[in-house]
Amino acid sequence: MPVPKKITNYLDKQGAKYAIVTHKKVYTAYDAAQTMRKKLEEIVKNLLIQTEKGFVVVVLPASKNISLSKLKKIMNAHGKGVKKVEIPKEGVMVRLFKVKPGALPAFGSLHKLEVYMDKSLQKVKKAVFSSGSFTESIEMAIKEFEKLEKPIVGIFSEVKKIKKQIQKKPKRTKKPAKKKTSKRKPAVRKTTKKAKKTTKKK
Repeated sequence: MPVPKKITNYLDKQGAKYAIVTHKKVYTAYDAAQTMRKKLEEIVKNLLIQTEKGFVVVVLPASKNISLSKLKKIMNAHGKGVKKVEIPKEGVMVRLFKVKPGALPAFGSLHKLEVYMDKSLQKVKKAVFSSGSFTESIEMAIKEFEKLEKPIVGIFSEVKKIKKQIQKKPKRTKKPAKKKTSKRKPAVRKTTKKAKKTTKKK
């Protein structure tokens, strides 16, 4: 499944500088990083976010999770006045934007959606973006993406928490009780020396 023509036509029309990266079929950002031998920080994870006033697209590094509470603060700081911020079910995305589950492109302008970008993405020069395909992605400079989408930049991500497996200490097994031995002194055999008979010479 190649990058949809709608996306390449949009990028070409805008004069964007990008490269199409072909890879094996992947469905998650983690798998994309493993396949392309990229750091998770270089893989862009994009999400559709729903509010009572509509939808927005958010992009952040695959190495982090989104904080909806932080995103809400940023949105309201820009005068959105939203009370509810949530990730909708995949069926909503499929129905409204006619894309397969997990194949929403990172370019919100295609659907006339506002884009929010996590500030931590500015730490990398180039990143890999979702293109609406499971076998092809788009590599682009972060500055080029900002020039193209004009996202609202803020900090709304959190470091992924890795659950550590706690190893249970092995149960102590009771040592078998030692058999009590009586401390008796070893028997000593008494030997009696026979007196030598001496005969007096007459």
